[in-house]
Amino acid sequence: MQRSLYKLPLVLEPQPEGGYTVTCPLLPDFVTEADTLDEVTPNVADALAALIELYEDTKQPLPSVLQSINPNAILWTETLIEVEAA
Repeated sequence: MQRSLYKLPLVLEPQPEGGYTVTCPLLPDFVTEADTLDEVTPNVADALAALIELYEDTKQPLPSVLQSINPNAILWTETLIEVEAA
């Protein structure tokens, strides 16, 4: 299986019962959930893999915003870091 690297903006919307609904403003069909911030990355990866598979199965081209990037290039990323205050 080939692995690819993608860079996407994510919106994490806190839910009243806890956890987050995660969407991508560039991909209207993308939605997943996470109970904790630690679960966001693996759940997003699973949801993105499923979405790519759906495009392939239905023989639709990937949206232009969904292009893999070179993992050997210098990357700029933003992430969430949870730090417990003293």
